[in-house]
Amino acid sequence: MIETILVATDGSDDASAAEQTAMGLASRLGARLSAVSVLDDRLVRSPSNDGLALPPFPEADLNAYHRARAEAVARRFADRARGEGIEATCDVLQGAPDDRIVDKIQEADLLLIGRTGTLSGNRGSLIGATVDSILRKTNKPTILVPSGAPLTGPLVLGFDGSPGSRIAAKLAVTLANGLNEAVHVFVDSKDKGRAVARFDEVRQLVGGLSVPVRETSSTLGRPDVKMVDTAREARASLIVMGAYGRNRITDYFLGSNAASVARMSPVSVLLAR
Repeated sequence: MIETILVATDGSDDASAAEQTAMGLASRLGARLSAVSVLDDRLVRSPSNDGLALPPFPEADLNAYHRARAEAVARRFADRARGEGIEATCDVLQGAPDDRIVDKIQEADLLLIGRTGTLSGNRGSLIGATVDSILRKTNKPTILVPSGAPLTGPLVLGFDGSPGSRIAAKLAVTLANGLNEAVHVFVDSKDKGRAVARFDEVRQLVGGLSVPVRETSSTLGRPDVKMVDTAREARASLIVMGAYGRNRITDYFLGSNAASVARMSPVSVLLAR
């Protein structure tokens, strides 16, 4: 059961999309909503002058500037939530963003974070260093939200028989029933017999669904591409999948499929573990 939702916000476009998605989920699931805006310690250190004869910028002024910005982001979120009729809190914390967010998520059941943005640590990457670090450190289900992600629509459950995909199936049941959205189950296997066995297993796991279930399988092509294609064709709002595949030893950040889906998906992706 999802009772408390946390969203990380930094004022970026993707963070704004994460806020909107979090507010929609909180409203439809009847969950409590909170947000965290982190004042990154790295931003308040006086920058190097790179050999130039320039006076250092006072760290106190840097701290005040970035704290004011973080507090403005927090106020904007609270005002935005109230405008949607949702009571929400927002904490402003200071430190390493990944560590502060991971600490804060211990108080919640679900984390939402923009796929890119200031918190990503690298605007040129579809999944930046900070998001990468959060995903490695937390054991909580996390939704990565890209800018422009749809707010409503069916769920796509990616199932490969791994422990993470079994957890994903249970989360999909909770979300689909709470949101009253259909579920498309995607199974990829080069072996038809194995695909049938996985469908049998997933049917048992999603037996508590009160919404329509549709099944899709693929034996050709890349499973990550096929899963994203399934989400597009279904006009889905969320892909739900395990963060790691069947061979976690080779999956350092995420399972290869999970990482690829999270990077390329035009819809939000929930990574379960």
